[in-house]
Amino acid sequence: MKKTTLVLALSASLSISAFSLSGCAPSMAQAAAPALSSESLDTGGELLSSNISDEDASSAGNPDTDDAHASSNPEETTSASNRLEKILNQGYIEVATEPAFAPQEFIDPTKTGDDQYVGADIELAKYIADELGVELRLRPMDFTSVLGSVTTGKYDLAISALAYTPERAEAMNLSEGYYFGSEDPQTAYGLLIRKEDADQIKTVDDLADKVVAAQNGSIQEQMVETQIPAYGRYQRVSSTNDGFLLVEAGRADAAAAHLKMAQLYLDTNPDSSLMILPGFYFTVDPETQGTRIGIPKGEDELTERINEIIDDVLEQDLYNQWYEEYRDYAAALGIAAN
Repeated sequence: MKKTTLVLALSASLSISAFSLSGCAPSMAQAAAPALSSESLDTGGELLSSNISDEDASSAGNPDTDDAHASSNPEETTSASNRLEKILNQGYIEVATEPAFAPQEFIDPTKTGDDQYVGADIELAKYIADELGVELRLRPMDFTSVLGSVTTGKYDLAISALAYTPERAEAMNLSEGYYFGSEDPQTAYGLLIRKEDADQIKTVDDLADKVVAAQNGSIQEQMVETQIPAYGRYQRVSSTNDGFLLVEAGRADAAAAHLKMAQLYLDTNPDSSLMILPGFYFTVDPETQGTRIGIPKGEDELTERINEIIDDVLEQDLYNQWYEEYRDYAAALGIAAN
């Protein structure tokens, strides 16, 4: 197999302040709750700012900003019939990811350059590249840009702990599931609120005049829009942690989240004023379970090949092994895993 290498794309603009060593490994609280600037908390816009510059976010969603993808010759542009062939011919595959979701993908602050991006999803990306016999070029960016970069066809795959949503299935091809976890999906997602509001917010019916936050483009966003009868205002944020901090700061009243992640946030921030809303869970369609890979729409040959590789990974139980390995890895760095 061809040895896989990682190519750093956006390291100049990708913030790793949440994982800064400052001479030692970051605390769990630092990793779980990266500091937000006053600009990040500005709710004047619908989407709160992320750690990626506007230029990079725009570039991630625009195929014409990368010389490797821009072409004036229609025959040279990637189409549904030639992307897999193009990958094999050019000798590399480009994978978009948001390295801020341990243990799937995160930054090891003790390393530099290509080696700093680690996690179970990174191992999966390497495995796919090796199976195809090509080089891996990893493209780190914020989550919204991860989705945009694949729906526009700028990059070949999105491997970033993607859950199935009907909107994603319409905008891109989705692979078979490659990670299912051991938790009951019907008790996996809920809301985080302030402790002081526990008497006012007891059910989702109490959110009619409240501000509800969720990560832009996430499955939680879909759950808020379809399963909360009414809310005063919906606030999109760049990351789930941003939603937690928004509630903590009194700029939102509830944040939709994966409850395992919410509990880890509370565990690593014992002085937090937040709590999980008891007795409430978002409903999950069992048919849509499993973490998926995003693939440009119509790329059926590439999707079929990716599914073959996923079948091999599942047969060998590789992903579960990587997950456990990188959960311990993240913990050793003081980074809270999901």
